[in-house]
Amino acid sequence: MRSPTQPSVDSDDIAGIVNDGLGLGVSSPAVELSGGGFAAVWRAALTDGREVVVKVGPPPSARLLSYEAGMLPAEVAYFSMVRGVAPVPEVLASSDSWIISTLLPGRPLTEGDSAPARRQLGAAIARVHEITGPHFGYTGNRPSAADWPTAYAAILDSLRADAAEWGVPLPPLDGLVARHHRLLATVTRPALLHFDLWDGNVLVAPDGSLSGLVDGERYLYGDPLLDFVSPALFQRITPAHPFAAGYGRAAFTPEEQTRIALYRVHLYVLMLTEQPSRGMELSGRRHDHVTRLLEAELEEL
Repeated sequence: MRSPTQPSVDSDDIAGIVNDGLGLGVSSPAVELSGGGFAAVWRAALTDGREVVVKVGPPPSARLLSYEAGMLPAEVAYFSMVRGVAPVPEVLASSDSWIISTLLPGRPLTEGDSAPARRQLGAAIARVHEITGPHFGYTGNRPSAADWPTAYAAILDSLRADAAEWGVPLPPLDGLVARHHRLLATVTRPALLHFDLWDGNVLVAPDGSLSGLVDGERYLYGDPLLDFVSPALFQRITPAHPFAAGYGRAAFTPEEQTRIALYRVHLYVLMLTEQPSRGMELSGRRHDHVTRLLEAELEEL
């Protein structure tokens, strides 16, 4: 099922974007790529022999979550910050509604596991985390603050407000941040976070090595441990996980495990809240599974 946030474009539209952005034509009709659920992503062959990726953002009529404002410009900013630090695409041209970037080699981890790629991803994200932001949270007019507990609370509150507007039921979350304020306050440096490190955004070369990292539009600044959630989606990561090993994490203290649990809560709240905007029913296997995971985390927090 196609998400309402994904615009309806065709190969002619992509050819027009390529001409507008690069002043070039396409040598054959562009092909839409699968795997995403927010934007439309196409592969295009240029008349100069290069292949590029064209990402087209949601149409103006699409209802988005509050934090999703300005996603495509955010992705351009993320790639600019981490290029040379992690294997991300080079942005060749962009506007507020589309991005043209280089095509990275490889296939997503969703098409076959690779422990070496996961370890190399961990090492790459460790390098990215050395980049320090100007504040905690998101950029622009989105949740942010001068300290991490306040930013994290604002991020959760924004999602809860979206859930209420969309009629998405959530378990009780009142008092969660206050109970763990002391632990969250131990985070004093706003590291650059990717957030969306699930297998579909990690590319693997034929030899099993890491060849690319995409979809940086949801980046924010905060606790590096937040990036230990999505690489082990729907699981509780341990130091034995290849991502953690590549990052250099030999152990997690009980306090760190609690912070990671808080960030799993954030992800599960987001996944439930975004369902109506993606055209999903508030029922079914995915909804029930995520709800059970969220409730299990909250019981222990």
